[in-house]
Amino acid sequence: MKKYYYILFILCLNLSLMAQKGSEKKANSLFEKRSYVKAAEMYEQLGESRNVLQNLGDCYYNNTQMKEAVRAYGKLFLTYKKDTLNPEYYFKYAHSLLGMADYDKADQIMGEYLKFPVSTTKFINNLKTNVPFNYTVQTMSKNTSNGDFGMSFYGDKVAFASLRTADSKSFGWNEKPYLDLFSAEVNAKGLLTNIEPFPKEINTKTHESNVTFSQDGHIMYFNRTNDKKVKIGKEKIANIKIYKAEFVDGKWTNIKALPFCSDLYSTEHPVLTKDGKKLYFSSDMPGTLGSFDIFVVDVNEDGTYGEPINLGNAVNTIHREQFPEISNDGSTLYFASDGHQGMGGLDIFMSKSLNGGPFAKPLNLGETINSNMDDFSYVVDEKRNLGYFSSNRKVGDALYSFTRTENQERYVVEGEVKDKNTQNLLPGTLVSLYDENNILIGQMVVGVGGDYVFATEPNKKYRIEAMKDFYIPHSEEFTTNEDGKLRYTIELFMECYDDAEEIITKRQDGKVQIVLENIYFDLNKWDIKSDAERILNVLVDLLKKYPEMDIEIGAHTDSRATDTYNIMLSNKRAASTLEYLVKNGIKRKRLRSKGFGETVPLVRCGNNCTEQEHSINRRCEFIILK
Repeated sequence: MKKYYYILFILCLNLSLMAQKGSEKKANSLFEKRSYVKAAEMYEQLGESRNVLQNLGDCYYNNTQMKEAVRAYGKLFLTYKKDTLNPEYYFKYAHSLLGMADYDKADQIMGEYLKFPVSTTKFINNLKTNVPFNYTVQTMSKNTSNGDFGMSFYGDKVAFASLRTADSKSFGWNEKPYLDLFSAEVNAKGLLTNIEPFPKEINTKTHESNVTFSQDGHIMYFNRTNDKKVKIGKEKIANIKIYKAEFVDGKWTNIKALPFCSDLYSTEHPVLTKDGKKLYFSSDMPGTLGSFDIFVVDVNEDGTYGEPINLGNAVNTIHREQFPEISNDGSTLYFASDGHQGMGGLDIFMSKSLNGGPFAKPLNLGETINSNMDDFSYVVDEKRNLGYFSSNRKVGDALYSFTRTENQERYVVEGEVKDKNTQNLLPGTLVSLYDENNILIGQMVVGVGGDYVFATEPNKKYRIEAMKDFYIPHSEEFTTNEDGKLRYTIELFMECYDDAEEIITKRQDGKVQIVLENIYFDLNKWDIKSDAERILNVLVDLLKKYPEMDIEIGAHTDSRATDTYNIMLSNKRAASTLEYLVKNGIKRKRLRSKGFGETVPLVRCGNNCTEQEHSINRRCEFIILK
């Protein structure tokens, strides 16, 4: 009887496992089709395998359900070793945590992703005094669940995309209606009125969104999603194209996709310059740095188009840059990004172009307009300093109007940190600002752009200092003047130790080593002899020259004794060397000592070493820790 029950138990268990595998396969199929809502429902009923937790987190992340995404990614990071996870999950987990305003945890995860420390709180505080404008924001509809976004100016009206067509077919990504384009007026209270859909020539059974118009209103460019999916890799995707339409005899006609669009990638968020000669847009076409980049294309007088040009790595990152907007004179680009440092999700940035040159490093527009969720699709009437943007900071996408006023506190020192010899930017550098009494008044860790910004005051002396592991600290002094709007730009050029000193070298394993003559000890001894003192005095002088340098003293033996004895002997020799440095004025906290015994030989000769090979393996090494 017991045997019978055991067989029955095994049979039921196998059937359960088979059912779970079948369910996971179906959930994976929905996930690949980007039916994230239905896929998440199925994944929630399954176990906590790596695939389930990754895809479940992505389902919620892709629909900006950050609380649920944090729960799924949190289990993933708790259950599986971090070093086995794809870096993209660090990025998405960090942004999910930012969406929950959990800055401490988000900074920890983002720091592990970027390989240098991050402080969102310091970043936000620094922005308060360097953004050019402060914003007063209000919603444009009492109902924020309409899924409105992507505002543009349309003569005396506005145009935007919305889910308001409630009877349309639902979209598998989020189980909501397909998007259509609408026009509206804005009343004195900043609310949308007289809302009307665009005609059926424009609005079809698929998505339409993100419209831009020529100055006379007779040409429009807009987004439309393909009605058929194309298999790209393992996924079937309906990509997005930019269409052009012409207003002829009171009707939108000649509706065609632009020639540089494709079924194999998306072209999104078109915006036409005031003179109609250039079209900016976002795309994941070949030639991007990562996800979506911002491009520009010439619009020729004969109606043809030039080759799309990527705006480059000052603007674009390996993540998302979308929803461009260009000022009337073409000198200022506004766009949304989650690749530049921000507060969570997409943030709105601005970038300046001087004299028609390339766009400079972008500036986050600050917390009076950006939130810890997605903020995007910024448009502005620069003469009246009012405009619109979109955000999902509450329940779903919604339109917001804003007025902007000049930031009266904007008086700053800014610049970049670069390697003195290579001119490469140095993200992760700690930059500190001191007043004339050497009191620290500001500090930040620079991001991937290597740039820093600090608030200052008129007619004061300051010192700015940059510090980074394996680099010589660098500082400069400056004095501000009476003009509160003047921007000081100081570039901090830092030199790494191995460029500055001949006796310092970077090894093939990436460690930075101080190369000295070998230090010899008597047989079975660890006391410092006079010859060793002469050599160690060189090290003492170097450590006094660079007071921020920390080192590890590693002692190694030959292989002519037992493993245990050699470890003990090498530990004593390393400790003895450390004590000599301390006795000669080096702070103990800057030093580490470790005995390696015979475990890391330079010459792997085993039990057949010559006297010369033994002497090579019997050594002290000095590795720079920071």
